[in-house]
Amino acid sequence: MFLTISTTGTPERPATDLGFLLHKHPERAQSFSTSHGTAHVLYPEASAERCTAALLLEVDPVALVRRGKGRGGAPDSALAQYVNDRPYAASSLLAVALAKVFKTALHGDCKAMPERAAAPLPLRIEVPALPARGGAALVRALFGPLGWSVVAAEPVALDAEFPEWGDSRYVRLVLEGELRLADALNHLYVLLPVLDDAKHYWVAPDEVDKLLRAGDGWLAGHPERKLITERYLSRRRGLAREATERLELVRLAEAEGLDVEDVDNAVDETTDTEERPVPLAQQRRDAILSALAEAGAARVLDLGCGQGQLVQALLKDPRFTEVVGVDVSVRALTVAARRLRLDRMGERQAARVKLVQGSLAYTDKRLSGYDAAVLSEVIEHLDLPRLPALEYAVFGSARPRTVLVTTPNVEYNVRWETLPAGRVRHSDHRFEWTREEFRSWVARVAGEYGYETGFVPVGPDDPEVGPPTQMAVFTRTTTGNDENTDKNEKEGQA
Repeated sequence: MFLTISTTGTPERPATDLGFLLHKHPERAQSFSTSHGTAHVLYPEASAERCTAALLLEVDPVALVRRGKGRGGAPDSALAQYVNDRPYAASSLLAVALAKVFKTALHGDCKAMPERAAAPLPLRIEVPALPARGGAALVRALFGPLGWSVVAAEPVALDAEFPEWGDSRYVRLVLEGELRLADALNHLYVLLPVLDDAKHYWVAPDEVDKLLRAGDGWLAGHPERKLITERYLSRRRGLAREATERLELVRLAEAEGLDVEDVDNAVDETTDTEERPVPLAQQRRDAILSALAEAGAARVLDLGCGQGQLVQALLKDPRFTEVVGVDVSVRALTVAARRLRLDRMGERQAARVKLVQGSLAYTDKRLSGYDAAVLSEVIEHLDLPRLPALEYAVFGSARPRTVLVTTPNVEYNVRWETLPAGRVRHSDHRFEWTREEFRSWVARVAGEYGYETGFVPVGPDDPEVGPPTQMAVFTRTTTGNDENTDKNEKEGQA
């Protein structure tokens, strides 16, 4: 299993800079152990004019069977797991080896030559034997939109002595193009197993994150996105659906010039100025963090935490000693856990955070006793008849000292050039309030549950229509009215 990466250069910018970018010295052959064999890196040629790095993977067929999924013929064939094409044809095995051996280059990092790592290089990629289920046409459809010129995608004959047998499903691949080395490596990492249409290991949910990381900047808008996603995730429908939804958010964000993290909350602000504005999602988080710090909160609830963006921001500030994210969606909590890397988090940091599944329409004793609670872009996702239940669960039962509520200001919607008249900012919004409607709701809730309130504009405060996001700060002033508590407990549990 073999591939080469070549580049050309000049005396001023020698081709041997490739060694710096790959973090592998051209004058040395190096070997690396993998779970299924040994990867070797060597340089068949290394001069100022031309440099070629080769990655050779020696696969141990027995290790492949013992550790993962051997790939062979019919299930009743005893030798199928041991006699197959895996040691010879480029596949997910080579992609994993590439990611391990060239990990730093894959991320685009090079402390010695950061400007070279960030700049396109004249690259030539050669893969002598590449399984291509879909043939040369699919190879061109996958690599062509990424800026590659497919110099060759020649089918390999089943047997040169018997041409009547026809061509195999393997091709000899040659690509040329002016691309960043990191982009080229990420293209190969994703598309090698896609063309093979197989993985040598079990595809777990974290493969979605791997796909989105490697596909950052190119996969969301690729015309073959659906095929790439399904094949890379071994046609696991649930994972493919999750990846598709997240990629669609990325595509919409790129199309509108928005912050990706904010697309699932609201339509972000765009501008014609060259300087990119601070995304509205970031402005909301900054306003929330500032209000929490001013309130002296240490133990914080993020109610309706979604995919964990605010939880992540809270954990970066040591003032917040305990952060609890609550959401009704198990799927959203799973994405949040991956975003936070809970499985890799250190013991001290892990003790500060907890993700909890629960509905805000019901009282929950686990939410009592906290300094502050945040409802960021949450209330507008509830049907209005369900809002009193949330009010009691948060203000009547949990009763944190401080509650922050942010919600869109519908009056500002006329400033969104991309938002059709009469449309809400998100398809799941059940309502969007004017400033007067929001203040009326805040005054009623505060009076009923014993809170004082203040208001903070989030985003540009337009003199005519106000800010895009309105935030209310509730500060508890009493221990609560027992009569109101008894009366609303039934409503909150209804």
